[in-house]
Amino acid sequence: MDPHLLRTYVTVARLASFSEAARELGYTQSAVSQHIAALEQDLGAPLLTRRPVAPTAAGERLLEHASPLLLRLEAARADVVRMAAAPDHGLTLATAPTALGSRVLAALPASGVTLRVLARDEVPVAVATGTADLGLVDGLAAPSDPLRLPDVAPLTTHGVGEEPVCVLLPATHPLARRPGLRLGDLADARWLDAPDTGLPLTHLRAANGGHGFRPALRYDGTDIRTLIALAAAGHGLTLLPQSAATAVPGTVAVPVTQPRVVHRTELVHAGALGAAAATLAAVLAEGA
Repeated sequence: MDPHLLRTYVTVARLASFSEAARELGYTQSAVSQHIAALEQDLGAPLLTRRPVAPTAAGERLLEHASPLLLRLEAARADVVRMAAAPDHGLTLATAPTALGSRVLAALPASGVTLRVLARDEVPVAVATGTADLGLVDGLAAPSDPLRLPDVAPLTTHGVGEEPVCVLLPATHPLARRPGLRLGDLADARWLDAPDTGLPLTHLRAANGGHGFRPALRYDGTDIRTLIALAAAGHGLTLLPQSAATAVPGTVAVPVTQPRVVHRTELVHAGALGAAAATLAAVLAEGA
């Protein structure tokens, strides 16, 4: 399949409009229609209904393949560009909010750094497509177990840190005086759903056999201070690495004792590293 036609199809399906897709892609509407017709002829199946504009069953199936295919093409381009790039001129680090601990901040070069705080699943994509030199991802894992990352491109990962996890409770919560908590005992509690900031509820469900942990409130940001304020105000519980949950006014951080899980941070990169990225990677690996 011609990737140009595929990209046009994905854009039309996303915007549900030939004219809006033409405007976004910089084509005429006639050219967009020709692209879709050529792709449909190539595949031998209609991909879109016209009024309204919506994917057919075959079109829905194509969409499942299209995004990973286009992402891999971007990753391949970025990988080749990296190999032929000009001398290293700085460092762009993409990181999930709770992966950006004090040790990482202390290890950053004194100048020439661009720091991008992203949603957790966006970090590997940024590295694969070349918009970041390095990435820091984190999640809940058994001690020494690697994280499961989205399969966006061939990436190299290194574990750079593990620490205990804690449930952040308001100081007035009935469980605040406990020395430790079993995660399974909290499956029916009120939880904050903050997949891009705290440890995602999907990770908690996986650690608890796949059930429980229904959200009381969803937070779609990446500011950890907002998440902590929501927990302190009693809107729900959240699970955080110990360093982020400790000594927060109005809250108590109670360690998780069962199951035996940790907050794990991994460094992600693609291909050979430039000088600044290689230096930071070495410092973080040495600290681990």
